[in-house]
Amino acid sequence: MTDKNKRDHIENAPDYKALKVNKGISKPPSINPKIADRLIMNKRKKHSVEDYVQGILDGNIGMLSQAITLIESSKHEHQSVAQEIIERCLPYSGKSVRIGVTGVPGAGKSTFIEAFGKHVTGHGHKLAVLAIDPSSERSKGSILGDKTRMEELAVDPKAYIRPSPSAGSLGGVARKTRESLILCEAAGFDTILIETVGVGQSETAVHSMVDFFLLIKIAGAGDELQGIKRGIMEMADAISINKADGNNIHKAQLARVQFENALHLFPQSPSGWIPKVLTCSSIEKTGIDAIWDNILEYCSHTQQNGYFDQRRSEQAKYWMYETINEQLRDRFYHLESIKGQIPDFEKKVLKDEMSSFVAAHKLLDAYFSDVKNKE
Repeated sequence: MTDKNKRDHIENAPDYKALKVNKGISKPPSINPKIADRLIMNKRKKHSVEDYVQGILDGNIGMLSQAITLIESSKHEHQSVAQEIIERCLPYSGKSVRIGVTGVPGAGKSTFIEAFGKHVTGHGHKLAVLAIDPSSERSKGSILGDKTRMEELAVDPKAYIRPSPSAGSLGGVARKTRESLILCEAAGFDTILIETVGVGQSETAVHSMVDFFLLIKIAGAGDELQGIKRGIMEMADAISINKADGNNIHKAQLARVQFENALHLFPQSPSGWIPKVLTCSSIEKTGIDAIWDNILEYCSHTQQNGYFDQRRSEQAKYWMYETINEQLRDRFYHLESIKGQIPDFEKKVLKDEMSSFVAAHKLLDAYFSDVKNKE
């Protein structure tokens, strides 16, 4: 056998003429080149404001998601486009029922929203869920796992779930959530649910952008005196005792009575509405229909006495001032002359050479002086 045959497979030797071995094929690429090219082209394609607006009005979920991403972006060029999209979509908004859902972690908010959402879409409504996921103070990341919890609702063609990171804003709810709400309404969703982080003052922000505020409680969270101490009780338009199933039914009924007694001690709401305390089970899907009926009853009551439209007008004014405060804060920290002075003032404060209040006033004086000189 020759040296060449030694290097090749033995089947190629003359003694094995009757044996035919086909050559192997080269390893195919891990990604289909055609698909890769298409993805690159889609990524490079930039949509105009007109494309976004038309896509949203047509109910295109992809366009809606991309527009909300622009709203959540911190880049100035993205914000400019986002604000124009919102301005164009504003005349098509305002035709939904806005519902805020809050409760302490572990109360079963996500499970409740899925059961409630399936009930709403089952009655022919289109539902959008804006779920706020808390961001880590250390890593700044978020799990964004609400869609994982809402498996059935996530695949419902009449539902849209948008998990968003709180990204350090007050309780995870601020201007960006309200603007996303406007786009969802323009896309044809007639019921909007906003799920809060459930860790304190975020409830105040949610209350200022919804029509109906639902507080999810669980049995054993405290007696009626504990309920009185919680300021969130004053904002609730209804309270639902969740997990009223199995051996927990009796405890849930007892908690319902205790919270009803606590609600009687609060002053009457300006809407003239008397909040109800209901029980439900998100797992067994019981009591969900009563909560939806209660929301519709509230909307009918407030629309008849004029409070519904009055409250929305107050909310619009509230968010105008909130936007002013946010813009002033952003411009202050992005002004180059101020950014250069802040570290020096920080050192003086840390060394007790200057109080925090004096340092703040000096920085603000420097900011206003710089703005005046530029004018």
